[in-house]
Amino acid sequence: MAVVEINNVFKSYHDTEIEVKAINGVTLSFEKGDFAVIVGPSGSGKTTLLNLIGGLDQPTDGEILIAGHHLSELKPSELIDFRKDHIGFVFQSYNLIPVLTASENVGFIMNLQKWPKDKLRFRTDELLKAVGLSERANSRPSKLSGGQQQRVAVARALAARPEFILADEPTANLDSKTAESLLDIMEKLNQEENMTFIFSTHDVKVMRRAHRVITLEDGKVVSDAKKE
Repeated sequence: MAVVEINNVFKSYHDTEIEVKAINGVTLSFEKGDFAVIVGPSGSGKTTLLNLIGGLDQPTDGEILIAGHHLSELKPSELIDFRKDHIGFVFQSYNLIPVLTASENVGFIMNLQKWPKDKLRFRTDELLKAVGLSERANSRPSKLSGGQQQRVAVARALAARPEFILADEPTANLDSKTAESLLDIMEKLNQEENMTFIFSTHDVKVMRRAHRVITLEDGKVVSDAKKE
């Protein structure tokens, strides 16, 4: 079974009297362990498609299934819980909670899921070590560099072992060295934990690492290439 199935999905917006099809009949699926990027010019629908996959927005038509569950059949409160339990998010703006330490940010979702404290602490320590931030566990976001904040965001996304990670332009605010370091971490987690990553990006560095490159233009898939 595919982790994500997208079946003939449309997403339209109305600009005054003009209908704009941000996503125009997309059909895709993603398997466990995919390391895939969605690319295309600005306005091609990359972020819209990620928001639809993540249940942050609803399609105008078509269906999206996550691990066999139809997102459209979930009530709003059920969708919140479903995202929490099945999907990890990494945003280019980091979205860390300012008053929490790095360790507390990583453990935030696990706290909501009521993990036992000893297991939560072990998983948090394990992930901070994996992203090279064990020594900054007690630092708040304001005391961390942009690259360190993004690594905390990756650790937080992975914490509760979701079905997959959605990463929207995760390297956009990082210098080249930091971006390569972050990609090393995500690639290692993909290989060692078989974690599924779906990126949207303009960054050639991310495209080079991807095992699969999906190109969107005007809301349509124009190519879907897998690397050998």
